[in-house]
Formats: sequence, C-alpha cells, structure tokens
Amino acid sequence: MVVAGEASGDLHGATLARALARLVPEWSLVGMGGERMREAGVRLLHGIEEASVVGISEVARRLPALLRGLRRLGRHLAETRPSGLVLIDFPDFNLRLARTASALGIPVVYFIAPQVWAWRRGRLRTIARHVHRVLAVFPFEVGLYQEAGVPVEFIGHPLLDVLPALDRGPARQAYARDGETLVGLLPGSRREEVARHLPLMLQAAGRIQAARPGARFVLALAPTIPAEAVAGPLRRGEVAVRVVSGETYRVMAGADLLLVASGTATLEAAWFGAPMVVIYRVSPPSYLIGRLVVRGVHYISLPNILAGRAVVPELIQGAATSAALAREALALLDDPGARAAQLDALREVRARLGQPGATERAARSILREVGASVTG
Repeated sequence: MVVAGEASGDLHGATLARALARLVPEWSLVGMGGERMREAGVRLLHGIEEASVVGISEVARRLPALLRGLRRLGRHLAETRPSGLVLIDFPDFNLRLARTASALGIPVVYFIAPQVWAWRRGRLRTIARHVHRVLAVFPFEVGLYQEAGVPVEFIGHPLLDVLPALDRGPARQAYARDGETLVGLLPGSRREEVARHLPLMLQAAGRIQAARPGARFVLALAPTIPAEAVAGPLRRGEVAVRVVSGETYRVMAGADLLLVASGTATLEAAWFGAPMVVIYRVSPPSYLIGRLVVRGVHYISLPNILAGRAVVPELIQGAATSAALAREALALLDDPGARAAQLDALREVRARLGQPGATERAARSILREVGASVTG
C-alpha cells in the first residue's frame, strides 16, 4: 500500500509505483493518491482531492473526508495484510495509519518523511515506535533520525528523477516575446493556498505591470486545482493572466521571475534556476499555533533551509502583502547583481539534493524491508 495526500506526494508516489512495478511486476499496488498514481497503476482506495488540506485550523473542514480515508485504508490493511505500507509525507494522516499497520505486523517505510527538524519533534517518538525505516531526501535529516533510534538512509531527492530537461529559450517562447518580462504565478497545490495567495499575486502583478508595461503573466495550475477555482480572482484582477495546466515546469524554466507559494514548488524552481519570491499565508489560528510549535528553523522555503541562509525573499503571513511582493519582485528584475547572486545560490541548493536515481534506491530499500526478492 502506498499513501500520499497532496500533489507532490502523488507525483513521487507515481514514480515510485513505476519503479516497484519494474522490479516486482507481479505485485499489485493500492493506496491513496491522485491521477498520477492512478495512471502509474495504483488502485486508489481514497483520492487526494478528498484529503488535501493546509493549516491546522483548516483541518476541521476536511475532517470527515480524512476520517473516511483513515477508516477505509485501515480496513484494507486489516483485511488484506499487504506486504508493506509506504508513506509519503502527509504526517498527521500517515502516522495514524502507521500505528494501525505496525500493530498488524506490517512493515512501514516512510518515503519523504515528516519535517520533524522544523516542528513537532515529538513525532520522532511515534516514528521510532511505528516506522521500520525512513528514506531521507535531505542529507541533514539522517543524523536527526539516527539520534532517535530510527533506521534511516539518505537516498537523495526524488525530484531529480522527475524534472524534465528544458531549455529556457523554447520554454520562454511559449508565453512571451523577446524583450518582454515573463512572470510565473504559482499559488499552491491546495484550494486553501490558492484562495489565500492568488489575490495577493494578482495585485502584485498589477504593480509590476505598472512599472514594466511589457510584462506578461502566466498562472501555472497544479493538477489538483481545477480552472473554476481561480475564475473568481482572475475576473477581479487588474491584469491579463494566461492560465495553463500541466505546464508548471515549462513556466519555471522560461520565467524571468516566479511568485511562488512555499512548498515543493520552491525546490523545483531552484532546480530550473528560476529567480523567485516566496510567500505563504495560513489562517491566523494556524499561524499562531505554528509559531508556538516551530523550533530551531529560521526559514520556511526549502531553498533557504537547504542553503542555511536567506537566498530567496520570503514574505510570510502579515508580511505577505501585494506591495511587498511587487517590491521584492521588481528588485530582482531591476538589479542584475541581486539576480545573479540568487542564481548562484540556487546552484548551491541543487548540488545538495544528491544524485539522480533516488526513486530506484527507494524502491529497492522498500523491497529489502518487506523481504521481497529482486533480480537485477
């Protein structure tokens, strides 16, 4: 069973499913995910569109769907006793499922584990009790899990196995003419994120266009966001925005600048060498609770965390205003030195992601953990 709860997890779950199918073609895979995992051959017992949520207080609205998913997957574990359970991020949900599986004697492997280095380190005790192996995607995670007594291995980041090689020139030509400024808008992969971030991005786009009349704007929708979810903000916006779906990587590769919600997209943008300004907003209760539980981490975006310093601007909660967003964007567009410095730092971030082949290494580790024999 493979369980993912959001768009990035669905992507990595699909790649993992294909790797497992190559190594053990006789296996059948079930779980929770999205369209990508379905296309990769996973029989979905619960869809991520029913489970995906952001923020602590926002969980209440999706709680019935989350509980249905837990019950459905828990029943399947008890009735079928699969060879193993593979968890992909989504910790509040997945750690509950891990308890169920471990009580049934089912091996549990965590692929893309909870960010316990940022907040809620108490989860380490739960992981130590119920997870048989953690597959770390960042090198600094290894020592943390080792200290907690959790079997762990660094496999590198699976993004390196899925990001396409794209040339900036052709990617850019799809959206802008020579001499025009191309700005990509990436408000997030969950509806709550889009609702909070897109209006700010559109207001900032108006300010950017006032300073640069030739600017062009492209909104790259995550596969979990339908076009109707952005129709209202776009109607109220002051600038023309082209909306594309399934073209996020091409937007990243071709853009002169990205306005991007914090999350996996920032790491993808770093890989493509896309200058960016990062924003993030949650509900006030979620932010207050987050401030209380986050410890020892000074940044929210993955490029800054990996670099250990502020290499991309971050605008969080109250600081995330359209004026601040436009100001930071124009600073990168207008100052070649600042732009070059960020691009140099993003190359450093890329170097810390390990080597390609992480998904293959993950699949082999999972099969060893569950005692499956692999040839080749």
